[in-house]
Amino acid sequence: MDHMRDMGSGDDKPLGDPSLGAFDPEEPMLDFGEAGSARASRKSSDNAKIVLKRVSGWRSRYEEWRDETSRKLERVDLAPDLAQNIGSGTWFRGLGTMLGLGAVALLLWPDFAPLEARPAMELDEVALDEFRSHMIMPLALGADSGRQMGAGPKVRALEAAPERPQIELVATLGRGDSFDRMLQRAGLSSADASRVQELIGGAIEMEELTAGTRFDIVLGRRVAEGTPRPLDELSFRAKFDLELRVENNDGRLSLRRNTIRVDDTPLRIRGTVGQSLYRSARAAGAPASAVQDFIKALDGQIDLNRSVRSTDEFDMIVAYRRAATGERQAGQVLYAGIERDGEPKTQLMRWGEDGIFYEASGVGEQRNGLIAPVPGGITSGFGMRRHPILGYRRMHSGIDFRARHGTPIVAVSDARVSAAGRMGGCGNAVRLDHGNGLSTRYCHMSRIAASRGESVRRGQVIGYVGSTGLSTGPHLHYEMYRGGRAIDPRGVRFVRRAQLEGRELVDFRAALARLKEVEPGAALADLEIRPEEVAEPEREIEKLDNPLQVS
Repeated sequence: MDHMRDMGSGDDKPLGDPSLGAFDPEEPMLDFGEAGSARASRKSSDNAKIVLKRVSGWRSRYEEWRDETSRKLERVDLAPDLAQNIGSGTWFRGLGTMLGLGAVALLLWPDFAPLEARPAMELDEVALDEFRSHMIMPLALGADSGRQMGAGPKVRALEAAPERPQIELVATLGRGDSFDRMLQRAGLSSADASRVQELIGGAIEMEELTAGTRFDIVLGRRVAEGTPRPLDELSFRAKFDLELRVENNDGRLSLRRNTIRVDDTPLRIRGTVGQSLYRSARAAGAPASAVQDFIKALDGQIDLNRSVRSTDEFDMIVAYRRAATGERQAGQVLYAGIERDGEPKTQLMRWGEDGIFYEASGVGEQRNGLIAPVPGGITSGFGMRRHPILGYRRMHSGIDFRARHGTPIVAVSDARVSAAGRMGGCGNAVRLDHGNGLSTRYCHMSRIAASRGESVRRGQVIGYVGSTGLSTGPHLHYEMYRGGRAIDPRGVRFVRRAQLEGRELVDFRAALARLKEVEPGAALADLEIRPEEVAEPEREIEKLDNPLQVS
């Protein structure tokens, strides 16, 4: 008891002391120290776990929804092939998609209404004069030299403007134009034009003047006002090795020939085939036309896709001419060869009046089967089929090639055109007679490029792809007949060979040996200028380059 009293005595205040404030059991108590911190940390960790659990649940539910939606969309084909299952639900779904997209496109179609032009500004005479004084316009069209640059009262106009003593111009002969009309349009009188035509006609055939030929013309001073100017000089390149010049000597026109020295050394080009024979030959400097002839010659003898390797070397010799004046002219391919490991694999040389290629053995050009009339693939074969327009089964007496509208159609072999024109369901068509009872027909052309009775060569264009007649779209329908009966074109091969014999074979081999002696690139060097070909300087400024030596 004493002990109890001592606890409540002294300076200690009782629990009910008002200075300590009243104790409320409902008021939350604050935790202090390590125990309180631990409890707060556990509570935060629990809250974070709850949040992570909820996020993980949402993610899993989203992934399940996404997978389920993807599986449903995979089963739905919104754009099926309308050529299949016609009338089914899938087909109608695709039709609806097409119509819907078309409607959206029409709704979003831009407005191409024309813009209204701004109304022209009304100008009075004062404003027009002001504008005219600041314009840059030829005097012949009413230009004004300016108000401050006008002529004064002391200026007197000339009675007539002085003429130029000479006029130099260039006239070009157009396609379908005549030489006489061209000269008169250039300013020559009818008498001078007739005389020039007479002089030139005595030197060359007037038919040799091709469209695009340029004429340098110099006209002199008029004898009287209102009369045509007389011709002082006319010159042009009549041929590669000939220049013609018409000169006026004391009022009389005369013709002078200028023969140009020409070197005919062929151009030889060699190189590696690589990935593309055409690109490699062009990179080596061969003209595009020569490369095409080169490939065509080889293609008629060997299979370029199988017989030629990338490591092989090509050897091309082209007819080439060099003029002393600097002009160069490339001709046709004279020799086409392929070498492998330093040994000739294929040697072809052009020979004879027909200009066909022969092998080194004297065997002539061989045509290895048919060439495709168009570059496209085959879309329909020979035999019975359901007609795409008529709707019932009937004999398809040919094969169809895929090709765009306007694609050139070529003859598969040498032939004579037996018919050309409209042929019923075949539309615009051409029929070729190859001899020995064989004939071919090419249908649905947009335009015909051959006429009846004409002889055509293998690879010659005879028409262009179209869709005339009973056709669903642009393509080529190709037929072949033997003895008037339709056969499958894919089962026929054309072969043509020629053979040199005797003296002609000896001459051929000698010419081939001489041709192969030409050095590659030798024809590209400039011709050496001879002393007689150096023109004397005509102008004083040109004489400065060659001053006279004074001793």
